[in-house]
Amino acid sequence: MAESRTLADLSLGNAKAAVAATAVEGERKLDKFGRAYATGKRKNAIARVWIKPGTGKFTVNGKESNDYFARPVLRMLLAQPMVVTNRAGQFDIYATVVGGGLSGQAGALRHGISKALTYFEPTLRPALKAQGFLTRDSRVVERKKYGKPKARRSFQFSKR
Repeated sequence: MAESRTLADLSLGNAKAAVAATAVEGERKLDKFGRAYATGKRKNAIARVWIKPGTGKFTVNGKESNDYFARPVLRMLLAQPMVVTNRAGQFDIYATVVGGGLSGQAGALRHGISKALTYFEPTLRPALKAQGFLTRDSRVVERKKYGKPKARRSFQFSKR
């Protein structure tokens, strides 16, 4: 006949905790060389990022990151995911960036580094998510409208 179960047997509290633990842990996504790959985007810039364990070497489009991004604000933007997760100097990062300007490229790199870190170590996801590094900033330049000099700017009104 039918088994009688108690409310404790049907408790969902343990099941939810188990599902949450596996969601946080997740599975590492690595290629055959042991690298994690991710794509980051910001404005019109697209960054392809590979990270692997190393000494902290950071290469962007074949140049050192300090040579490619001369402004300290942009270098600080790139370092944010590593600082938040306490992984500074533990990973070698190789990236290629196309499109946009330097500011958009730095934002795309930060997005790509954050995603690659979560693929390499899924336990870092909550810390990066809380800082908003995993969210793609979807703001792009508004297109120019006909009959106007810019997207929203109008020609000067003349009463007479």
